[in-house]
Amino acid sequence: MAGTILIVEDDAALLDSLTTELQFEDYTVLNAQDGKTALSIYESNRGQLDLILLDWMLPELDGLGVLRRIRKHDDLPVIMMTARDYVGDKVAGLDTGADDYITKPFDIEELLARIRVILRHQTHHQIAASQLHVGDLTLDTKSRQVLRNGQLIQLTQREYQLLLCLMKNSGQTMTRDDLLNAVWGVDFEGQPNIVDVYVRYLRHKLNEEQLPPLIHTVRGVGYVLSTEYNG
Repeated sequence: MAGTILIVEDDAALLDSLTTELQFEDYTVLNAQDGKTALSIYESNRGQLDLILLDWMLPELDGLGVLRRIRKHDDLPVIMMTARDYVGDKVAGLDTGADDYITKPFDIEELLARIRVILRHQTHHQIAASQLHVGDLTLDTKSRQVLRNGQLIQLTQREYQLLLCLMKNSGQTMTRDDLLNAVWGVDFEGQPNIVDVYVRYLRHKLNEEQLPPLIHTVRGVGYVLSTEYNG
């Protein structure tokens, strides 16, 4: 398959047409017709999506709202689609984090070309950024291996996702809500203290060899992963 694309479009005819065209080009296609459904599909398929085609005007939650929530945790490529051809709208979309912007009606060949360009750039970026480092801690997003001081650390999937979020935001304080939304999803209905429980699991595994702690509690706020925290 060429990649997995989520199309978010409330016009059923256009959604069906885009789905057919992209499937013909060998893309795997998921689709949603409102903003809340789009976020739910995004959360369920995080790490498997390659790109989102996102309409601006959507029921439940508009395209900019969807994009803002995704950009809190993810640099997944997003192309905004809209019938609004105002420069201010384009600037707003790009400033919010869209990678590209296409105005309806558009030629399908132009859209396909833009998708190919973005996915090509994303592939190069992913290869360059497959490893994250904080001090003696290394996380490889391709192999999903985690090493501390050269020693392999076995993590559950949830522990891995939590560590990945902390490492991507190393040096920045992440609130419990930030971590809850990033790792468990915005629709999680369990107890918020699940974050504290999994942070304890992570700390135990990362510090088994009595190495200096990397995950620090910011009292009343959340957690930060850093080698130089003095709080």
